[in-house]
Amino acid sequence: MTASPNPADGPWTTYIVRCADDTLYTGIAKDLHARLKAHNRGKGAKYTAQRRPVHLCYLEYAPDRSAASKREHAIKQMTRAEKMRLIHSAQPAVHMFMHGAETPQPQED
Repeated sequence: MTASPNPADGPWTTYIVRCADDTLYTGIAKDLHARLKAHNRGKGAKYTAQRRPVHLCYLEYAPDRSAASKREHAIKQMTRAEKMRLIHSAQPAVHMFMHGAETPQPQED
């Protein structure tokens, strides 16, 4: 028997930030605004702490942590060129997020 997804668990965000040294960092967050602030204070992740500031360049929403983690893993397996294509395809969503537009909800299947 499979447990039903917990509605309180979602939505989550899978994101990519570009670090000051032009490297890319992929992660997941329940509250992306707070996570970006933490990265830029040096508290978000060991990797980004020495590569500040970071700038959001990609995001996508997931219904729960499990889905976000699976997508994070898939993105981490991509080459830099594949990640850059993904980033370029998502610019409208990043712009909307950064300028406070309504956060879209993940689609139910």
